[in-house]
Amino acid sequence: MIATKVNFPQLTPEEYFIWEEKQLEKHEYIDGELYAMSGGSVNHGRIAIKFITMFDTHLQNSGCIIGNSDIKINILKTNNYTYPDVSVTCDNRDKNTPNYFTYPCLIIEVLSASTEAYDRGGKFRMYRNNPVLQDYLLVSSTSIEMDLYHQKNNGEWVIINYKEGDTIELKSINLSFAIEQVYRGLVLAPE
Repeated sequence: MIATKVNFPQLTPEEYFIWEEKQLEKHEYIDGELYAMSGGSVNHGRIAIKFITMFDTHLQNSGCIIGNSDIKINILKTNNYTYPDVSVTCDNRDKNTPNYFTYPCLIIEVLSASTEAYDRGGKFRMYRNNPVLQDYLLVSSTSIEMDLYHQKNNGEWVIINYKEGDTIELKSINLSFAIEQVYRGLVLAPE
C-alpha cells in the first residue's frame, strides 16, 4: 500500500480511533500525523491473500491470530499505528485489544516502488523495537524475491535474501515453504 501524508490537525490516539472509524480509506498514525493508505496492485493483493491462506491452514488450532491489511499494529511503547499487509500474533495480550495488535511475532510487507524505502528503513526501525517480533518479511510484487529480517535469540537482526528456488523459513510460526508457492499464477512485471 502507498502512504501519503494528510494535511490535518494533529490528533490524540483516542481522536484518531474515532476519526478513523468514519473514513472510507485507512490512515497510519505516526507521531500525531496522519498518512492515507491507498491500495496496491493486483499482485500486491494476491500475494497478501496467498500468505493469509497459507498461514490460516498452518496455524489452525494454534491460538495465533492472523491479521490482514485492515488490522493496525501499535508500535510498542508509542502511540503510533501502522497497517502492514499481513501480521501474526501468538501473544494473549493481543486478544484483549479490538482495534490493533501490539505483539506480533511476524509482519509481512508486500513492496511497491513508492513504499519500499520506508518499509526497509523507517518502518522497520519502528517495528524492531518490539522484542516479540521475530520475522519481518519484505516481499517483491514484481519478481520472485523476498528479504527476511530475522531476530536471533541474542536480539541481533540478520537479513536473509531469498530468490527463485529457495525455501523460506519463518521461525516465528515454525513454517517453511517454497518461494514459488507465493508467486504461483501471477504475471510478474515491473511497476
